[in-house]
Amino acid sequence: MKIAVIGGGAAGYFAAISCKNHFPEAQVSILEKSNKTLAKVKVSGGGRCNVTHACFSISELSKFYPRGEKNLKKSFGIFNTNHTISWFKARGVELKTEADNRMFPITDNSQTIIDCLEREITQFNIEVRLGFGVDSLKKDGNGFVVSNKTETLHFDKVIVATGGSPKQDSFQWLQSFQHEIISPVPSLFTFNMPSEKTEDLMGVVTPNAIVRIQGTKLVQQGPLLITHWGMSGPAILKLSAWGARILHDMNYNFTALVNWTGLANEEIVREKLLETRFANEKKKIINANPFEFTGRMWEYLLRRVEIAENLIWGELPKKEQNRLINTLFNDAYKVEGKTTFKEEFVTCGGISLNEVNMTTMESRKCEGLFFAGEVLDIDGVTGGFNFQAAWTTGFIAGKLGMG
Repeated sequence: MKIAVIGGGAAGYFAAISCKNHFPEAQVSILEKSNKTLAKVKVSGGGRCNVTHACFSISELSKFYPRGEKNLKKSFGIFNTNHTISWFKARGVELKTEADNRMFPITDNSQTIIDCLEREITQFNIEVRLGFGVDSLKKDGNGFVVSNKTETLHFDKVIVATGGSPKQDSFQWLQSFQHEIISPVPSLFTFNMPSEKTEDLMGVVTPNAIVRIQGTKLVQQGPLLITHWGMSGPAILKLSAWGARILHDMNYNFTALVNWTGLANEEIVREKLLETRFANEKKKIINANPFEFTGRMWEYLLRRVEIAENLIWGELPKKEQNRLINTLFNDAYKVEGKTTFKEEFVTCGGISLNEVNMTTMESRKCEGLFFAGEVLDIDGVTGGFNFQAAWTTGFIAGKLGMG
């Protein structure tokens, strides 16, 4: 049996390795259009590779996927976080869990994961063809014809693991199978704020901000990082994932409302601020911070509501006090565009999950055609979830429908 895996990323490699595990006699070829494989694995997690997330409940794990939550429950029943950890451990790669439950190799080096996958590919004698950009995929009797500009190859089964793409045109070569393509748009991006003056705060992290998008129901909570172009960090990235389509439709021009305190309502913010005020009446406001902000952050917020640095708490006018409370709880920032999060491009959209059997990853429209990874309409929030989906769907696709 000859099997083609189209795409040399995490899902493609895992699918190819799974194929050889389940069908040792099969000839497996990975066809990769670029001149290198596993590029996203290399840069993930700042070069450390965020392999998965320490979430061991299938129902909880699936909640981290804005697209694919319900469908993935079936897939995670076959291969989930526990299986990922065991799979790598059996091949000499130990993973560690960080405070936020992200999991990395204990070496803190993505090359450890790449080397592990490459060893498997070499050991199983899986062919890797670089620079093979597939232009056409067609059914031919019981098999498939795969073509690029210069070559035509024949395979018995095909696994498509080409990753996400920002353009619908990128799925054209799959059109002969008439799969519904959910229009792709970016997910996991940071907010650009060119008209906001936050440069002085570059690198400051607020540990537990609540961010809402004005005029929508979108809201997320978590650490917020201020960058030289705007805002990033888990709170912003989760918002971009859950709001991928809404923010795309807004052309990435909207107002972000930030509750810097992370407290549930304005009255609690008021009470905490007044408590600090009455306990520190003779102290300068800048020297008695009611919240766990850095000095730079507190100074910035006071400047934002035009409170003088040498003003003492006991002399703070009520008008300025109310403005400070409103800014702490409901600070408005104009967003004018987005930036890809590091080099980890993630898309919302792809092959409709309604047309894929999620317990085999086989197309419901074409026998012998399987899908894995981000080519599907699956994407997770940041934290190792997109890799977990790649390992899961790749492993299942590699079983080629066997029980």
